[in-house]
Amino acid sequence: MGERNLVAFAIMADVGLLSRMKKRKSAASDDRRADDAVTLYLSEFVATHRGVEAYVEQATQMNPPTVLLVAFDGAWTRRRVPSDAWGHKFAEHHSIPSYDAAVVGYPQRMRDYNARQKRRK
Repeated sequence: MGERNLVAFAIMADVGLLSRMKKRKSAASDDRRADDAVTLYLSEFVATHRGVEAYVEQATQMNPPTVLLVAFDGAWTRRRVPSDAWGHKFAEHHSIPSYDAAVVGYPQRMRDYNARQKRRK
């Protein structure tokens, strides 16, 4: 019976199942690190800008969910997030309003900011 297990182990190793299992574990820790980095970045944006609002963009077939933060002057940043619920919780934690971008659209001040940035170039 021990010999069978050894053969099964060798087969699993040969087809790469073991390395895939190891990758899953490291991918989960990479996701946590990425979440921490995203949280830190978005938190810094909220702390360094006035009048920030969060626009949560739901996942599509082509794109993961994202949070778009827009300041009162139109400065903005967008980051991938684990889920749209995460985006709303982030906004609630930072006491900023959050909106579903598919429902309300994007604020005019963001488009105005982009136009000002283009003129500067």
